[in-house]
Amino acid sequence: MKLRLVAAVSTAALTLSACSSASDDSPKTTTPEVSQATPAKVVEISPLTGQAMSKGRPDNPVFVVKIENTAAGAPQYGLEKADLVMEELVEGGLTRLAAFFYSSLPSKVGHVRSLRTSDIGIAGPVGGQLVASGGASGAYNKVENAGIKVFSEDAGSAGFSSDPAKYRPYNRLINLKTVAKRAKRSKIHGPYLPWAAVDAAPAAPTGKTATAATVRFSSSTSTSWKLDGNKWVRTNGHASPGKDFKADSMIVVFAKVGDAGYTDPAGNPVPETVFEGSGEAMVFHGNQVDTVTWKKPSLDEPLTFKAADGSAYTVAPGKAFIELVPKGAGSVTLG
Repeated sequence: MKLRLVAAVSTAALTLSACSSASDDSPKTTTPEVSQATPAKVVEISPLTGQAMSKGRPDNPVFVVKIENTAAGAPQYGLEKADLVMEELVEGGLTRLAAFFYSSLPSKVGHVRSLRTSDIGIAGPVGGQLVASGGASGAYNKVENAGIKVFSEDAGSAGFSSDPAKYRPYNRLINLKTVAKRAKRSKIHGPYLPWAAVDAAPAAPTGKTATAATVRFSSSTSTSWKLDGNKWVRTNGHASPGKDFKADSMIVVFAKVGDAGYTDPAGNPVPETVFEGSGEAMVFHGNQVDTVTWKKPSLDEPLTFKAADGSAYTVAPGKAFIELVPKGAGSVTLG
């Protein structure tokens, strides 16, 4: 895994006291103050947040949990502990969340739903291992053939339980600590986003600002955002009060959407977001909004950005929420 490293150096100063001989008349010799630098401590940078992992790399892989994103699945559990969250289009114009857990493994995450072929490009860059209630056989086979490990309730994976306050299929919960006991690390190709150095100066303002935004996925689904202090938060999310994901950066990526080749039980065609190639993106950080170009050469490679002048664009370290919006059909309105 090629992760950026940070060296933290501490210096210990050792002062030796003056020494003299037994005779008061003998010349006194003084040992000067000596500074001894301790060895540098190398700290890895999280591929999901760009921040230092002070406790070292976790023993667990990155888990990507598929979470229901409608009122039927409310409340959403565990999002406040996620390192990164992505919203993707599913059938019927609705959306679903893919929540990435690496630094923290909550014992209650949900409500868990099924996987999609779009998840190949979502989980691939960090070797994410999918946690889902199940999935259509065609989608399940494509995901596994792409080399992505899946922990599915339909396949008998441990850690799933029922929420007695809900009904199927909106009542599935997962204990990630239990899943981790049966999981092995997988290869992480690099950082998910082009993170700026921890001590880098803030990006120069572009002149476009916003304190609210509406991200539209379809005629029936949009996600509303507001800037709360220095965090971007959803105003129409489905988490319990105070338990939603708070994003340091909210990123909208416009990507092509095709047909996954099968329908859901209600007969709706299932869309597949092609999370590779290039296109337009918008990065919200503080009240600044930057329009950039994204690039992702293949499904298992990370995202990179370029500014309007063609220079490399980096994202400030922190938690990010990525809106994977249909190119052409989706839109963003600033407020």
